[in-house]
Order: sequence, then C-alpha cells, then structure tokens
Amino acid sequence: MTHTRTSNAFADSTTHQAYRDGPLPSYAAHEYDAVAASLPSPHAEDVIEQCFEVRFRYPVFFTRDLFAPTNQVLREVLTSERNEKPKLLAVADRGLLEHHTGLEPKLRDYAETHELQLIGPVLQLPGGELVKQTAEGVDRVLEAIHQGGIDRHSYVLAIGGGAILDAVGYAAAIAHRGVRLIRIPTTVLSQNDSGVGVKNAINAFGKKNFLGTFTPPYAVLNDLNFLDTLPEREWRSGIAEAIKVALIKDRSFFIALQDSAPRLLARDKNAMQRLVVRCAQLHLNHIASGDPFEKGSARPLDFGHWAAHRLEFLTDYRLRHGEAVAIGIALDTIYSRLAGFLSPDDCACILDLLRAFAFDLWVSELGAHLENQTHPRSVLRGLEEFREHLGGELTVTLLREIGTGLEVHEMDLSLVRRSIEELRGSALLHEDRALSATA
Repeated sequence: MTHTRTSNAFADSTTHQAYRDGPLPSYAAHEYDAVAASLPSPHAEDVIEQCFEVRFRYPVFFTRDLFAPTNQVLREVLTSERNEKPKLLAVADRGLLEHHTGLEPKLRDYAETHELQLIGPVLQLPGGELVKQTAEGVDRVLEAIHQGGIDRHSYVLAIGGGAILDAVGYAAAIAHRGVRLIRIPTTVLSQNDSGVGVKNAINAFGKKNFLGTFTPPYAVLNDLNFLDTLPEREWRSGIAEAIKVALIKDRSFFIALQDSAPRLLARDKNAMQRLVVRCAQLHLNHIASGDPFEKGSARPLDFGHWAAHRLEFLTDYRLRHGEAVAIGIALDTIYSRLAGFLSPDDCACILDLLRAFAFDLWVSELGAHLENQTHPRSVLRGLEEFREHLGGELTVTLLREIGTGLEVHEMDLSLVRRSIEELRGSALLHEDRALSATA
C-alpha cells in the first residue's frame, strides 16, 4: 500500500503540506548539493567507532518496618543526591494493601514527617502474574507518571511481589526513557531473587517476559516484616530460588539449606532472613561479575527455568513461579544425572531437599504431548522459546555437582523425555509412600 496523505499529526505543518507530494524547490536542492559537495568522499574502510562505559551502582537494604517514622532508610535514599523535597509516585499490589490496611496511611504519615512529595493516592494494581498478562497495568502507571509530573529526578516506588516489580519497573524504564525506580519487594522470591536484579518485563504473545528492559533500580529496600504475613505457598515458593542459586554457585549454602529446612518450614524469622540475604548476595555477585544485560547466550541464574516458564504458561499460572522452578530444577537435575554429568548421590540429595520443602514435583501438563516438540501444549517448546529469548545458540545450565553448574548447547530430547518419565514415576512413588505413612 502506498500512503499519499499525511497523518493528522502534521496538519499544522505548512512546510510538510507543501512539499509532501513533490520534490524540494530548486533553491533548496541547490543548497543541499553545495553542502554535500563540500564533504570529503567516504572510503569503504572509513568507520567511526563509538566506545564508552557506564557504571551502575545501587544499594540493596535489609531492614524492618520501613515506613516507621524513625526508620531513616527511605528518607536517606530519596535525599541522597538533592536537597529539595523529593517527588514520588507509589504503586502497590492491591492484595497487599487489602491485607495491610494501615500501609497506605503509614506511607502518607512517613512522607509528611520527612517532607516528601507523595503524588496522589497509592496506585493499586492486581498482584501476581495477572498484572503481567496485559499492558493495562503498565499503561496505568505511565498515565500516573504523566499526570503526576514525575520526571527523571523523581521516584517511582514499586511495592509488591516480583510480578508487580516487573510491570512497574517496565513502565518506569520507558517513561521519559527512564525514571528512578525504588523497589520494595514484599515476598521471599522478590527479596532474594527477582527484586534485586536488573530485569523488568511483562508477558506477550503467550511468552513470558517478551516485552521488557534491562534497567537497574535506583535502590532496593527489603522490609523483612512483610515476609511474616505471607501465605504458606508464598513463603515456600521463594525457597526454590534459593535452592537454585545454591546448586549452581555455593555448595555450602546448599548444606545450610538442608540444615535449616525444619526451621524454615516452621517459619523461623532468623532462618529466613539468612536465606534471603545470602541468596540476594549470590545473585548480585553474579550480576556484577558476568553478563548483567545478557548480551551473550547464557543465563546461568535461570537453571531449571526453561521448563518452569513453560509450565507457568501451560497451567495458566496456576503454579507459582517458585513452584514451577522447583519442578524445573528436579527435571534438569535428573537430566544432568542421565547425561553423565551429576552423580546419583547428588541427584538424590537435591530431590530430597525439594521434597523436604513440600514441593510437588509433578503436574500433568509436564507429561503432555511429549511426542511432538512443536505442539502448542508441549513443555518441550520451552527449549526453543528459551533459545529465542536470548538469541544465538541454545544455552542451558545443568549441574556437574552441587554448587557447580555447566553449560550445554543442545538437549537430547530422548533424555529429556526419560527425565520427565522418571520424575513422574518418582512423584507417584513419593505420593504412595506419603499416603502409607498417614494410613
């Protein structure tokens, strides 16, 4: 199709209207030719190479009762660079505000006490994966940024779990080409993993995190008090990410998780604080030492995730992210053993720890349509989506031993299918034993 009419956006441009259907007038063409003639002729080998480095730095705080008037952490972060009254927009998980009914008044009192410009009421968005399923939440944040006059020296506070942080972070990253984001994670998974990293995204086209950016936050403020009121599923879900990072980075951390499992299941605050801090530290160390914006083809911190992301989609997000990751870890652990990388003893230890935290390691969607990798309901499609997300060759992290990962560039589908079948059999056997024990 050829467009010969201008859009309404140019309706007031008489110059554009005059010249849109014809050549430039002769005097303009002559002037252009004279300028062009004065420039040196380019050579095929001529090139201008731009090279510069940008250093990123952001603090990750661990505190309690963040919005108490005597807690100076938020005030100091907001006033660290400029003396004038900081302007901020707060966006929060609607369910969080319903559960913590005093949170918004407490934030308002804090802003008044410390002379912070809190713009309008707290913007409420649905929590969980729902907020990432469409662009509606992002659009609402962008509208609030626009209406509130939030600029690149203002702040957006994102308060909630990983999905809220993802969606709000994406909006903050594209508004004005980036406004300052302060993350206030409220779940185990977001405090120890997703909330301390540099990614923001929403889902699109049936693919997880299809639209997004790599944009470091201005600061991350982990209020450990939020963890005390989490439902049981959310408390355990974030532990899967701690197991993951221990498996690929730190054997001693894995052993500590084994030792502290009873205390974590009993919701011991100190045990969870140690888990969150150590897991976040390992995550941050990896970001600083490698490829933070994933320009290559490897994602070692996504061990177990090629299947996990696919299972979230296949279950319509009935599975929490951490629950899907636990299944993905179990699958790739068995594969690592079948491929000859991981010892049977290490494999057994890993599966035992996942079960110790009461993770269900089987869902029916995992075993569907395994004969056809391209079937829209097959988990095996996750391998191609995983490759496509980064581009280049497929790179999957597996295990050589507990605490040490290795990267492979192809997955033997027959071994993947055997791993799934073994996981199915193991899950059924474990279920039968559990029923016998309670009989």
